Amino acid sequence: MEKTKIAIIGLGTVGTGVANLLLDHGDRTARHAGRIPWLEKVVIQNISKSRDVEIPAGVLTDNLNEVLQNPEITVVAQLIGGLEPARTIMLQLLEAGKDIITANKALLAVHGPELFDKARQLGRCIAFEASVAGGIPIITNIGQCLTANQVTSLHGILNGTCNFIITQMQEHSADYEKVVKEAQRLGYAETDPTLDVNGADTAQKLSILSQLAFGMRGNWEDIPCKGIDDLDIADIGFADRLGYRIKLLAMAKLVDNEVEMSVSPTLIKKGSPLAEVQDAFNAIRVLGDAVGPVFYHGQGAGQMPTASAVVADIIDTVVGRSQITFNNLELWSENNRPRSMADAGQSINRYYLRMQVIDQPGVMAEITGILGNNGVSIASIIQHKSENQNTNATVPLVIMSHNTTQTAIANSVTQFEQSENIETKAVVLKVL
Repeated sequence: MEKTKIAIIGLGTVGTGVANLLLDHGDRTARHAGRIPWLEKVVIQNISKSRDVEIPAGVLTDNLNEVLQNPEITVVAQLIGGLEPARTIMLQLLEAGKDIITANKALLAVHGPELFDKARQLGRCIAFEASVAGGIPIITNIGQCLTANQVTSLHGILNGTCNFIITQMQEHSADYEKVVKEAQRLGYAETDPTLDVNGADTAQKLSILSQLAFGMRGNWEDIPCKGIDDLDIADIGFADRLGYRIKLLAMAKLVDNEVEMSVSPTLIKKGSPLAEVQDAFNAIRVLGDAVGPVFYHGQGAGQMPTASAVVADIIDTVVGRSQITFNNLELWSENNRPRSMADAGQSINRYYLRMQVIDQPGVMAEITGILGNNGVSIASIIQHKSENQNTNATVPLVIMSHNTTQTAIANSVTQFEQSENIETKAVVLKVL
């Protein structure tokens, strides 16, 4: 068979997995590609560092120019994280005539328009299946398999670290800080887990999926986003009593030709597929106007699931499928007449509210009055009896609303904060 020479930039966790697949299963990749994806160069920072993969002699280098200046290398898996130098290297690779595979969701979320415009200008392509949901082929499914549809909504659990943390809190009644340390010990969470737990990682992935599904071309930082870093074990318990599980849910849906988007801890009914996604797994529910609901579930991170997606993109690029898809989809292109983001304040949802209130007559009437004045209808209430005979004793109060606007809930919470009978700021969570 003929060879197509490949390079890898970065030999971290994912890069090591990709190298192992190319080197150990060359017969398999060649069979699918119709030619041999030949690993010609691997660019790393520290050439003397020990690796978990045996790279053939002469392949490792710390000189990027050995890839940029080699016209025989036509496909490059760019597998370094962050924004810089990843952006600069990506532009250099495109200018050097390389087609690129990347797993860097932050880079695409921030610089996608620039990079995709440059690739189109130069007649190159960028494949990015591994940037969202690891081994789940969600990019291909939305970008190719569901193109007969107008996707009308996406609901996804897109961060395995957060899902692992919530699962452990739920199953073992463990507090947040303890579970984060366990996630770090197991390798699910970084030493600094901020981008995972504050929802930023999920919002970046949602922005990529929304570009595919709806033609959104906006800033991922504009997506309303709330993480799990202040999630209380008490709310997991109350949700369980009410028949729900809490998940960090990414949501995007068409509303009057605008796209309503959010990332937030959300109550999801037990027994539904999204509610039953456990540990570090990811899942996405896609609703198409022709196909109806479609559900994807699998490992959303980790060395080999992500490497699987990268190598699939390498094969598609070698075959030529990626170039055809890239040109036809016109991703991050002004030609797509991008939709605008809907006003978050007018989004319609049910809501869960929990607050600590003084246990005395008239308090409930005050709270229901505030909600009623803001047009919020109550679906159910949970209130425990106080065991304390003190007249200033407090009890937790949990309210589930009917459908209402985010603005109505926010106005109600502002008025709650002015009440002397409500001791703590209300916890507010969406209900799917």
